[in-house]
Amino acid sequence: MEFVDALINILNSTIRVSVPLLLACLAGLYSERAGVFDIGLEGKMLAGAFAAGAAAAVFGSAWIGLIMAVFVSVGLALVHGFASITHRGNQIVSGVAINFIAAGSTIILGQAWFQQGGRTPSLPAEDRFGAIVLPFADALRDVPIIGQLYSGLLSGHTLLAYLAFLAVPFTWWVLFRTRFGLRLRAVGENPAAVDTAGISVSWLRYRAVICTGVLTGLAGCYMALSQNAGFVKDMTAGRGYIALAALIFAKWKPVPAMFACLLFGFLDALSIRLQGRPLAVFEWLPVVVAVLVLAGLMTIARWKPLRSIIAAVLVGIAAAWLVSVFYGGLTAAFQNSVLGAPIRVPVQLMQALPYILTVILLAGFIGKAIPPRAGGVPYVKER
Repeated sequence: MEFVDALINILNSTIRVSVPLLLACLAGLYSERAGVFDIGLEGKMLAGAFAAGAAAAVFGSAWIGLIMAVFVSVGLALVHGFASITHRGNQIVSGVAINFIAAGSTIILGQAWFQQGGRTPSLPAEDRFGAIVLPFADALRDVPIIGQLYSGLLSGHTLLAYLAFLAVPFTWWVLFRTRFGLRLRAVGENPAAVDTAGISVSWLRYRAVICTGVLTGLAGCYMALSQNAGFVKDMTAGRGYIALAALIFAKWKPVPAMFACLLFGFLDALSIRLQGRPLAVFEWLPVVVAVLVLAGLMTIARWKPLRSIIAAVLVGIAAAWLVSVFYGGLTAAFQNSVLGAPIRVPVQLMQALPYILTVILLAGFIGKAIPPRAGGVPYVKER
């Protein structure tokens, strides 16, 4: 049962760290499906996190922090829309500018308002979003496997975490089962045809960037009021860029995007657990295999039979090695050999694992990812 508990703890951490990635990834999905590329996810998340932390510290309410986070992120999204949709500016330059503005202004305002080195005051538990215990979670805690998964994995997350995962089927329904979603996808592929049908291309794209602002605001609020007890300088730490990589890896589809974010979150959670822990050379292999599994598991969401079989084999190999690391340790044959010599894992290397995975996936596992045809191209109405 020790191995089961360790695995549940890792999966629980995976869900927690995947939430901001998932929200940012879905945010980019709305925008890019409408033909507006958004490199500024990182900046909007960071500004939302600062707004949430500052408002919660001043007003003593997590809900006011949430409203302010969404308000600020939507405001930056509208700035991006005004520059790239109304004035037909370069969408990449506009997004990068938003990242720079958010990175600088959050530090300056934080220092000016709170005099704590650019961070907001530490928030008490009542001013943050607390964990929600699902019904019967305590009663089922001692039930093997099923009860442990329900009480230790599904229960105990915050409201924003549940909203993030509920947003995945909702986004799929909106994009593929509603008139708005059909028009949104059409405006990213052939805006001239949408315009010919008498539908405003600009208004559709503005609504898409507003959706982006709402979701990035939720992501920033989660980081400031759920994961942490306030805003910290540069707390997004490149998650907006990882979300973009996950979006490309998922080929702009909501369900594969969720799997991609979970994979990045799993490696992040694993890196946190292994930081500073002495591991033998042989025990490093699960980390290597985990990187391959993270790439292979994504193929299951694409429903390719051969790739799914390969991914299943990789999962089995990784599971066997993970058992040796977290449950049984090394066998006696390896403990006294060179392979069994303990090596302390460098903290910096473990922290870099999610970013290394991003490079690996973008370099060799994505394959041919075709963005929306009108993506990044300003629409000029024909006269």
